[in-house]
Amino acid sequence: MLIGVLSAGCYTLEPAGGVTPEVGTGVAFDINDAGRVALGGSMGPEIDQIEGRLLSKDGTDYVVGVTQVLLLRGGTQVWHGESVRISSNYVNKMYLRRFSAGKTIAISAIGIGAVAALAGVALVTTGANDPPSTDTGTGTQRRIPVPRRVPPKLRLPHFPPTTP
Repeated sequence: MLIGVLSAGCYTLEPAGGVTPEVGTGVAFDINDAGRVALGGSMGPEIDQIEGRLLSKDGTDYVVGVTQVLLLRGGTQVWHGESVRISSNYVNKMYLRRFSAGKTIAISAIGIGAVAALAGVALVTTGANDPPSTDTGTGTQRRIPVPRRVPPKLRLPHFPPTTP
């Protein structure tokens, strides 16, 4: 489990600060109003942020393999790497996806603590001995089922009601 957590790791989005990302880097773009209008036909009109992997950069356009679209009203759309061309004119702010060692260590510590706590609970016994057996080994044992209480049948009046 620890290897899985460490290999997946935790990532954060940090402002690019004028750095041009390399192809294959995880990126996110805050989309402006012009971008919402231009991309609205293919991605929906309420785009707030587009996340994905940078596939290429052609002049002022970015080609992104989209993994997630965050919407203005808080919703999220999951994508599976479909490529979308985004003009730099449609972008308010660009972010780079960076590995966060601090978050990864914290999540790993919580996971290890949870596993240790579960293992401790599973391994600790109450300390009570099993009750002594009254079986002498002779004879047979019978198991008699306990009868359940069944509610009496409801008496329903005849329909249509008969009058005397």
